[in-house]
Amino acid sequence: MEQLSSSPPDKQYWEAGGNCNMAIAAARLGLKCVAIGHVGNEIYGKFLEDVLQAEGIGMVGMSEETDVLNAPSSSYETLLCWVLVDPLQKHGFCSRADFSKEPVFSWMNTLSEEVKRAIKRSRILFCNGYDFDELSPHMIISAVEYTVEVGTSVFFDPGPRGKSLLSGTVEEQKALEHFLRMSDVLLLTSDEAESLTGLVDPILAAQELLRKGNRTKWVVVKMGPKGSILITKSGITCASAFKVKIMDTVGCGDSFVAAIAYGFIHNIPLVTTLAFANAVGAATAMGCGAGRNVATLKQVVELMETPDLNEDDKFWNELLREHLDSQKVTFLSKMVLNGSNGRMKHVTLQKVVSELLPKLKSSQLEGTLSS
Repeated sequence: MEQLSSSPPDKQYWEAGGNCNMAIAAARLGLKCVAIGHVGNEIYGKFLEDVLQAEGIGMVGMSEETDVLNAPSSSYETLLCWVLVDPLQKHGFCSRADFSKEPVFSWMNTLSEEVKRAIKRSRILFCNGYDFDELSPHMIISAVEYTVEVGTSVFFDPGPRGKSLLSGTVEEQKALEHFLRMSDVLLLTSDEAESLTGLVDPILAAQELLRKGNRTKWVVVKMGPKGSILITKSGITCASAFKVKIMDTVGCGDSFVAAIAYGFIHNIPLVTTLAFANAVGAATAMGCGAGRNVATLKQVVELMETPDLNEDDKFWNELLREHLDSQKVTFLSKMVLNGSNGRMKHVTLQKVVSELLPKLKSSQLEGTLSS
């Protein structure tokens, strides 16, 4: 790892990653974003700062000067993740966090006043499970508690780390439980929902997470090529994925989350928000890689102008059959149907697109004028 860092590959292979994927995707949708974290003073930190600045994203450092003085020099460096790709284009990820029992930036002890101001001014604080690789459980809990205190919404995507945190240290387990209870929106795959609840049915798993949450309003389950589900206490919303030629799935989930945040902030109808998130994720999948390669607003608009859904009626009928008697279900459909069918309400893709496109094209025009 040290040898790789000291002899870096050509800059054309460098890319921002992690939560920066979500921030870049959100900024491209027109949301004002600030990245909260730590970068070092070396070439990698400068590169990351330049990328964020070019995307119109602010940067707030988490470390106080006293933290830096007390930290070993190596632990103050920017955290790098090496993406290993085999001939079949399968990805593996490796960073120094994988070789340490302690979080990479465990020397951070308190939230700086600048970080607190950034959280207080924001509508959403987004975190994911990989934050545990960088920050101590104490710091993570402090950030969540302060976010709740000032009225900012918490979005949490546990990711693959959720399962390992369940069997992690006592402090990690407490911090994960705190996230799950205090988040306004939880975002996870069906496999991750199962690992956190023990329930195979993604709808039942989401309802269990809702039941245990103190503040949870939405649980969003990503179903891969099938689509996605958004569960609230009052109902279930489902949307099939968009049919596109997939080049690379890296960054798709982060792009999806950015669109969910857009819908949450702008109070867009749930089925429209879910369809939009599927579209943004699909537009990213048509490219290659994450960071600056996530979907642009122009690409999302182009996809939604000629949309097609990857519908799988058998899958959805089997999934929803046991829930129709107890829950109101809203479903995104390609074909025009006559409104509701019992407790199932069908919303056409055409209706969703006609509602979204004017907003997106207006944002696109504003972005063009401002740049």
